[in-house]
Amino acid sequence: MKTTIKFIILFLLAGFVFQSCQDEDDVAIPRDLEINNFIWKGLNIYYLWQADVPNLSDNKFANQAELNIFLRGYSVPENLFESLLYKPESLFPATEAVDRFSWIVDDYLELEGQLQGTTNNNGVEFGLSYKSTGSSEIIGWVRYIIPNSDASTKDIKRGDIFYGVNGTQLTVNNWQSLLFGSNNNYTLNMADIIAGVVTPNGKTVALTKTVLDENPILINKVIVSGSHKIGYLMYNGFYSNYDSQLNDAFGTLKSDGITDLVLDLRYNGGGSIQTATRLASMITGNLTGQVFSKEQWNDKIESYFAANDPESLKNYFVDEIGTTPINSVNMTKIYILTSGSSASASELVINGLKPYITVVQIGDVTVGKNVGSVTLYDSPTFGKENRNSNHRYAMQPLVLKIVNAAGYGEYQSGLEPNFELKETLSTLDVLGSPTEPLLKLAIGKITGTGKMKEPVQGKLFDYFKDSKSTNNLQNQMYLEKAPEGLMKALE
Repeated sequence: MKTTIKFIILFLLAGFVFQSCQDEDDVAIPRDLEINNFIWKGLNIYYLWQADVPNLSDNKFANQAELNIFLRGYSVPENLFESLLYKPESLFPATEAVDRFSWIVDDYLELEGQLQGTTNNNGVEFGLSYKSTGSSEIIGWVRYIIPNSDASTKDIKRGDIFYGVNGTQLTVNNWQSLLFGSNNNYTLNMADIIAGVVTPNGKTVALTKTVLDENPILINKVIVSGSHKIGYLMYNGFYSNYDSQLNDAFGTLKSDGITDLVLDLRYNGGGSIQTATRLASMITGNLTGQVFSKEQWNDKIESYFAANDPESLKNYFVDEIGTTPINSVNMTKIYILTSGSSASASELVINGLKPYITVVQIGDVTVGKNVGSVTLYDSPTFGKENRNSNHRYAMQPLVLKIVNAAGYGEYQSGLEPNFELKETLSTLDVLGSPTEPLLKLAIGKITGTGKMKEPVQGKLFDYFKDSKSTNNLQNQMYLEKAPEGLMKALE
């Protein structure tokens, strides 16, 4: 009900906030400008930093004819999109960039699948690191293998190192074309680390990409340690299609009578805000109706909501998924494992829980993504219905910042762990094993047997990228649906 009310309010709001290019004249939109027109108008209404981009100003163009002249200056839609972002990472150094996560695609079907964990994938989820300090050469290391993938049938496992593809050394300039190019088949050239040096070992692994659905619930188990029954859940993506399975996983932990919970988000780049809210509700269980997070939109939308329906900007703890009761384990303290790949909805869960329960974060500093996006289509409502059949472009612009119930959301530099422990290539143990370093440290903190600070063992290779964050598609915090009906209000 709350979401529906929000959509109706935004529908009415558009009539007040967007005055240009609609009622001043009846100039048509040429077919060759349809994509560009969609980009400008979608960003003008929704973009979080709309007020900071002069070319997105409500008064920038007197009529559609003037807007058409501007749009015709961009023959490539992606170039227009990038030019309308506020200090994008692609154009500004890291110390100055503001928008690090908005993007556009030319095929929304692929986008929709990837936001739900469906990718063209051989099943190797990996990290990329610099081969040595100051070098342009990089290496890859296997974080985990997706079940039922091509890689799951091959001789490759967590911790394996690769340095090349089809005999070509990976570098900062060629890694994307080699690993994410159009070729669905490639061979990884493997290596060992000997005395801190990456050394080719002559082994190769041939892999084939297929359309693959990844269940984000990789591991769900109970570890008994003394009087503690520790639930361990490795969760790798906030994909709403799997919310029922996530609820079932918590049902299993609940029936097993866990006394403690370790939530492993080290490889989780984020996803659905709705799913994050549900996960937090499964962890707690006694906070239904209380504020989990609050959204902050661009100035013109925010001011209207604040004056007319401020409750619509809040996301509340829930006790149901549809009509199905949520399985909650009633934790008052949780241990969350993180890395430099933990982002977006993962950070939202950590930050959103902190006003209510004790959150012990173990691992590395997170990415620092405190802003959310939504998929916009070229349709009268910017939603899926009645999409323009002439193209498949869609945008995923940042539209909101998110804070917790206490109003805190300033973690753009990442969330700092309570106990820092970085993964090293020489200490990668089996995920879910009590001897795996991050989980071992969590168990030690739970049982009181852990050291105050675990030493970092093995050589650290500086992080470069990982397989899920390379194109932003699985490194997101997003609304499930764009507010509908806005453009109709402008007619």
